[in-house]
Amino acid sequence: MTKSLSRNALLDEADGFVTARLAGHWFALPISAVHEVFLLSRITTVPQSPPGIIGVLNLRGRIVTALDTRQILGFPRAEKPSTMAIGIERHGELFGLAVDEMGDVLTSVAAEREPAPMNLDRRWREIVTGVQRSDKHLVLIVAVDRLFDGVTSLVAA
Repeated sequence: MTKSLSRNALLDEADGFVTARLAGHWFALPISAVHEVFLLSRITTVPQSPPGIIGVLNLRGRIVTALDTRQILGFPRAEKPSTMAIGIERHGELFGLAVDEMGDVLTSVAAEREPAPMNLDRRWREIVTGVQRSDKHLVLIVAVDRLFDGVTSLVAA
């Protein structure tokens, strides 16, 4: 009985994350920060927009700013453009983070996470709060606030 209570207590402390792949790396965003996942289609480019902004699109009546997550994090351009995006709402605006592939929802207990490796690229080191092992690969846990701090500075440049 004690064992099941311990297991239930751990599940109560678990956090949910949406996982995605970008340039061969798996990362996770807190599910509480994700507005939705959607297809990137009918993107309108915006003249004179800063690097890192793909364009804008209409998602059920809302304007979404599509972000080139690869460029923001310093990865080379993909052979084919991203077709999926993770929608994040920040300060009343909806942004779509372009990703190469969507993964599963990951349930993670803080005690099972490891610190971010010191050998991560500077851009990743600034946004990653830890690493979670999954059945298939390592997943970098990303702090949405830190990611958008980088987006803000990129767009302001």
